[in-house]
Amino acid sequence: MAVGVLCAVQGVAESILVQAMEGSGGRLSVTRRCADLTELLAAAEAGLGTLAVVSVDLDELDRESVELLHRAGVRVVGVADPARPWLAERLTSFGADLVVDAPGDEVGASGVVRDALRVLDAAVDDRTRELPVLQAAGPAAAPVPLPERGSVVAVWGPTGAPGRTTVAVNVATELAAGAPTLLVDADTYGGCVAQVVGMLDEAPGLAAAARAAGQGTLDLTTLARLSPSIAPGLRVLSGISRADRWPELPSSSLEPVWSVARSLARWTVVDCGFCLEQDEVLSYDTRAPRRNAATLSALEAADLVVVVGTGDPVGIQRLVRGLGELTDLGLGTSRLVVVNRVRASVAGPRPAEAVAQALARYAGVTDACLVAEDRPALDAALLEARTLREAVPGSPARRALAVVAARVEHALAPVGAPAG
Repeated sequence: MAVGVLCAVQGVAESILVQAMEGSGGRLSVTRRCADLTELLAAAEAGLGTLAVVSVDLDELDRESVELLHRAGVRVVGVADPARPWLAERLTSFGADLVVDAPGDEVGASGVVRDALRVLDAAVDDRTRELPVLQAAGPAAAPVPLPERGSVVAVWGPTGAPGRTTVAVNVATELAAGAPTLLVDADTYGGCVAQVVGMLDEAPGLAAAARAAGQGTLDLTTLARLSPSIAPGLRVLSGISRADRWPELPSSSLEPVWSVARSLARWTVVDCGFCLEQDEVLSYDTRAPRRNAATLSALEAADLVVVVGTGDPVGIQRLVRGLGELTDLGLGTSRLVVVNRVRASVAGPRPAEAVAQALARYAGVTDACLVAEDRPALDAALLEARTLREAVPGSPARRALAVVAARVEHALAPVGAPAG
């Protein structure tokens, strides 16, 4: 049975390719000749084809479009103009399965058909369901991937403002004292990292990085430009300025951000939102944006998840449930629990002991880091828009968060490195 092909090729190459595919001995059949990206995505979601052959300069074609095609079970072959190799490299960075030169005659079109059949054969043989990237002969070579050296640390906690941003900012500051660190605000509900560290809210930050990734133009230089240094060794990628801008952070565009960030900094600390819901009501529509994509993407990419809760009865209950939710979703398999605002007024005369016993009993956590309530120091740092290390270096909260940073370094130390 012939494989259905969705053709969205522009120019004279379109008719040559259609004829070659129809003459492929019954293996390929063009089921839809699409005029634009909208028609192509609609045909893919309707199940009209298994292979999409598209021009690399098709209007509005981006990383999200390629991901939508892959979700619909459609392999993507890009047709590039040899005179514009940068467009071929961009589509390869989007995740296309193959990029070939636009044919000028029947011989060239037959070569494209052979390469497309290789893509389909590889898909059949691929038992892990990962999308292989095949490279056709010719000048449209895939760019060399950036080396991934750094680690991603996601700071997450359940609802109730347990102090995620406080922990993320101050742990990032401590890590930056030893190695380059990037602090990212990925909280799409109430991100405030920029205000806490004294940056302008209008800084483009993560949304601009996601746009660049979606267009295939994100690289080390771009990410460095979007994340200014606020202290030696510490860069900040600010979040969205309004909660209603969350659609600007799709997961398909954030994945490259985490990848490039690993090459920009030894540590990437991501301040996440609280909500883990995956918008299942919208799951019938593969094109629907996900409200919590930024948080879920960061948690999936993280090498370690720092889970933050508060040291009061309500906070401990939420923390225990949050740990269970992470486990149910398969997120944060490597995690470090931090209990913030531990105080006798709400946890009894021995608050640290009470919190430790509760976590051990209800969550099986025996090695949590406890941060004592230190309101005066935190207020002083917030008033001056500085970190605890800068404003009140001798405060108990700062010392406890320095221990958290040391635990992070120890947990993610490179293989063969001495334990710090």
